[in-house]
Amino acid sequence: QVHLVESGGGLVQPGGSLRLSCTASGDNLDYYTVGWFRQAPGKDREGFSCMRSRDGWSFYADSVKGRFTMSVDIAKNTVNLQMNNLIPEDTAVYYCATIFALVGRCYAPDFGSWGQGAQVTVAS
Repeated sequence: QVHLVESGGGLVQPGGSLRLSCTASGDNLDYYTVGWFRQAPGKDREGFSCMRSRDGWSFYADSVKGRFTMSVDIAKNTVNLQMNNLIPEDTAVYYCATIFALVGRCYAPDFGSWGQGAQVTVAS
């Protein structure tokens, strides 16, 4: 089972950009499905971006499509999330997660390893 450590996040104005990174240790991510999830106060955890680096399958929720880009750097065993044109509704705690399987959905209960979470706040 991999151990995940997130970095990045913070406070940004609407329209700004942030980048999150998630570094994995303990195994290589090549055979994993990796994902980014977020949870705002009082809301359920949302799976908004997932990817299988093995075959390139990816998923983006409509709420982030065209604004967020997820990538996996196998050489560095790192998952990155570039977030552009941020809006206040993007404010949440962001988590990276993995499952040692090639799944075709972005459903939080499927994922077994989780990062510690990173706060992203979009406000002026």
